[in-house]
Amino acid sequence: MIKSRSDSSRRPGIGPTDQSPAVFTVDLSKVLVVGKSQINRIVVSKIVERSGLRPISEDPETALRTLQTMVPGTVVLDGGVDNTDCQALMGQLVTLRRLSGTEAPCVILLSTRIMDADDLSALTAIDAAVAKPITPELLQPVVDRLLDRLRG
Repeated sequence: MIKSRSDSSRRPGIGPTDQSPAVFTVDLSKVLVVGKSQINRIVVSKIVERSGLRPISEDPETALRTLQTMVPGTVVLDGGVDNTDCQALMGQLVTLRRLSGTEAPCVILLSTRIMDADDLSALTAIDAAVAKPITPELLQPVVDRLLDRLRG
């Protein structure tokens, strides 16, 4: 079961690999920003801060460990040139959603091309795609809309 939470506490061992009873706490105030490009992660972090959210910037390898210690309300994935830079995280994100029974965490893919509904339906863990170049006008409304949906 996932509970919504807006404070900044972190609980170690809440990931799906933990053998203890799974009680997940979703922190809607946190956004995990994942990508190989540090510059893109900084740009995205600044944009989500405008919505009053706290970004956590990680490369794809570190993000896997981060998702085992916390469940952010939103995850922004920079797909890179061919939209596969964060492919290793998809299994973890699908598992978190399945265990929660909710749409948390919301997942946004930063894509090199515009994706239609058919493209998105093939990616089970992706809620929205935003085409690059990344701008506040494109990304911020998507983040706000997905969080509003989670809050109910």
